[in-house]
Amino acid sequence: MGSRMSTRLLDAGFSVNVWNRTQSAIEPLVAKGAKPLSNLENISSFQIIALCLANDAAVESVAQTLFQTLQPHQIIIDFSSSSVELTQNLAEQAQAKGAHWIDAPVSGGVMGAEQGTLVIFAGGDDEVIQQLAPFFTPLSQRVTHMGQSGSGQATKICNQLIVAATSTLIAEAITLAEKSGVDTTLLAPALAGGFADSKPFQILAPRMATHNFEPVQWKVETLEKDLTNAMKLASTHALTLPVADRALQQLTKHAKNGFATDDLSSIIQVIES
Repeated sequence: MGSRMSTRLLDAGFSVNVWNRTQSAIEPLVAKGAKPLSNLENISSFQIIALCLANDAAVESVAQTLFQTLQPHQIIIDFSSSSVELTQNLAEQAQAKGAHWIDAPVSGGVMGAEQGTLVIFAGGDDEVIQQLAPFFTPLSQRVTHMGQSGSGQATKICNQLIVAATSTLIAEAITLAEKSGVDTTLLAPALAGGFADSKPFQILAPRMATHNFEPVQWKVETLEKDLTNAMKLASTHALTLPVADRALQQLTKHAKNGFATDDLSSIIQVIES
């Protein structure tokens, strides 16, 4: 995701400096005009610092390095899908230094990142988010300010809850249809525009019907992480989410069977087995 978003910013004329925990990952961006950073020990000259990382541990690690030289009025934008608790904690630490932490998780997948059609759920200072409009424009079709720090992440968690739970139900539908003698390759076009239709259905159903799980668009482990965050968030509000809990069990089983980095559409194998 980060490499696609960086490319969009470069193509829009932004001066982009790039760093990755695996340095070889930045080489294609450097070839396109990005400036490489060897480390994050001094980022005081940058107005905007954007993160797109895999999980809470990575965000926490990078943030603590950034905080060592963070200056007042600098803006950190976290495009990662992080927990609400971590986000609120890091926002407080940034504020203590006179800086801003904006949680801005995205939806739209790799294709959305490549085409600049992501939707962004932003949490934090409304005035700062409005000032970031020129930066967000090459990346997204829409930015919605969801509320105070953590609200962007809470929104993304809800988004992922719907996607993950829906994916398991789509897998059940495809399997039931196949067992009933239906040509499952016809389901996506047949249901298009009806009440059961959705973007996940149009993407996942054809893959599930043909067992073609490449290229990877949504990793199983990513949705498992996001649903885990959903369950943790629900527990803080004394809520039970039985449908999400069942979906998480299926994702966890699939990941433990060696499919953690496979595409979400491969979850149909859990239903079939």
